Amino acid sequence: MLGWKHCLIPLGLLLMPLAASGFDYQTPALSPETASGFTQKPGWATQSFAVVAANPLAADAGRQILQAGGSAIDATIAVQMVLALVEPQSSGIGGGGFLLHFDGSEVRAFDGRETAPAGVDETLFLNAQGEPLAFMDAVTSGRSVGVPGIVKMLEKAHKKHGKLDWASLFAPAITLAKNGFAVSERLHQSLANDDALRQNPAARALYYHDDGAALAVGETLQNPALAAIFEKIAERGSKAFYQGKVAKDLAARVQAQKMPGSLDVDDLENYEVQERDAICTPWQQWTVCGFPPPSSGHLTVMQILGILDNEPMAKAPLDGGAPSDDWLHRFLEASRLAFADRNRYIADPAFVDAPGGDWRTLLAPAYLKRRAGLIGAEQSLGEDVAPGRPGALEISWATPPRQPEYGTSHVSVIDADGHAVAMTTSIEQAFGSRILADGATGLAGGYLLNNQLTDFSFTPEVDGKPVANRVQPGKRPRSSMSPTLVFKRADDDAQAAAIGPLVATLGSPGGAAIIPYVAQTLVALRDWGLDAQQALSLPHVLTLGDSVYVEKDRLPADTRAALDELGHTLSDRELTSGLGVIVRREDGSLFGGADPRREGVVMGDEAE
Repeated sequence: MLGWKHCLIPLGLLLMPLAASGFDYQTPALSPETASGFTQKPGWATQSFAVVAANPLAADAGRQILQAGGSAIDATIAVQMVLALVEPQSSGIGGGGFLLHFDGSEVRAFDGRETAPAGVDETLFLNAQGEPLAFMDAVTSGRSVGVPGIVKMLEKAHKKHGKLDWASLFAPAITLAKNGFAVSERLHQSLANDDALRQNPAARALYYHDDGAALAVGETLQNPALAAIFEKIAERGSKAFYQGKVAKDLAARVQAQKMPGSLDVDDLENYEVQERDAICTPWQQWTVCGFPPPSSGHLTVMQILGILDNEPMAKAPLDGGAPSDDWLHRFLEASRLAFADRNRYIADPAFVDAPGGDWRTLLAPAYLKRRAGLIGAEQSLGEDVAPGRPGALEISWATPPRQPEYGTSHVSVIDADGHAVAMTTSIEQAFGSRILADGATGLAGGYLLNNQLTDFSFTPEVDGKPVANRVQPGKRPRSSMSPTLVFKRADDDAQAAAIGPLVATLGSPGGAAIIPYVAQTLVALRDWGLDAQQALSLPHVLTLGDSVYVEKDRLPADTRAALDELGHTLSDRELTSGLGVIVRREDGSLFGGADPRREGVVMGDEAE
């Protein structure tokens, strides 16, 4: 027998709008598409505004905000809140994110990355014997939870660039949380495959039947606790989350775990969003803008692309619908070189100095040319590539052991004024720490807490040398998130990073694999003549510095054989990226693509 949370809801109730200042949300008659396997998508043309998000309900919320005259920031807030409800495995108010914003003249980077609580030290993820904890033991503990930043980050961005009333932006998420939404294929599969989430009693009551079976595709899921929390934030702003009952409940749940964390209400109240200068890098006819550290995304993406620009192509880059073995070999080798630098040097800039005092030393043309010179045409460099020396350092950092990175969701928006957002948002692993908090509402449901602190190196030092990305109080863990805005170059100076007209907004989920996902997409858009959807439909072949991961059943046999002959160790994986891209075409209209491996869609006004 089904309980309250799975009940069928009358159509009339679903279609009732939730009135708010300046905006009336109309629940769409949408059925989220299947996300199993690879589903070809057509791409979407729009006239003046567009939004791409990982779930149709979220994309539609953004579309309605833009239709009502909202800004790109307004739409992003509405999308994020709906994603917290309908895609809880990937992001939510219990996590953080990086938001890149273009206001028509400049690009700014809003850093809502989680921070380590004041009570941690470098031994956070070491056991009593001084050895690193098993990864999943750390994930599903209170120790993994960082101070969430997404709500404060979005509030800060809204104060600067919002057009609609803050409260109105929560209308879609509140309506869907109260009235319910149909469970999608991807959410169902994520729930069915996650035994750890079932161990949390509150999460089990919300997402599973009494026998432990995950909610089926199409069943209606309500979340009254999350609706109540959204209502508080809509009314009182971020204070409703970072202070009072919601904050006390969050801290209490972290501290009540079998392996508790130290996060407390002071950590929440003291959290600060950082507004940073974006890094804008010239790349032939384009300028590519991305996030600075603590994200490693832009620096590593542009290292890969900069190294590739020094590599002459011996074959056409596309062969039978896939990148050629010749291009893939160089792409993999460039990735190995870039990841070696990433793992050695990049961390929170409040704690770690850049080589030579400037992160751009990693992108200096002369340095990248030297790195490119290490690539051979006949044999792979292998899995133990040494980092380069881009600039002087006061401290000699150690390269830590490799460990997993997961999760995230991506949102791209262009509004009717031509302003743009690229935001990547995360709770890290699928369902984060698996800790569900109800905000002391006394209602069923709630939101999931992140496990972002496992993005720190568990090992604080190697051979007596400190690891740059080790745990420290107040520090932000290094991320691979790569929200990206692309512009035409404003001048002919090869070193200039001045921006011209907007070309595209893009990004992806995928942990450390975000970096090669975004890098390949940029090449496909600039060099291969592909549109946004065609670029996202290419098969993935990537490395994070060790094995080469090949998208299962999608690479031609002769290409595999050629890569194997070059010494690349190949391993088949699903590689479910979630890329979202919106491109401004020469006539000023827009064309967007959504990853065929997930549920995402593009929505906007109709193209003329």
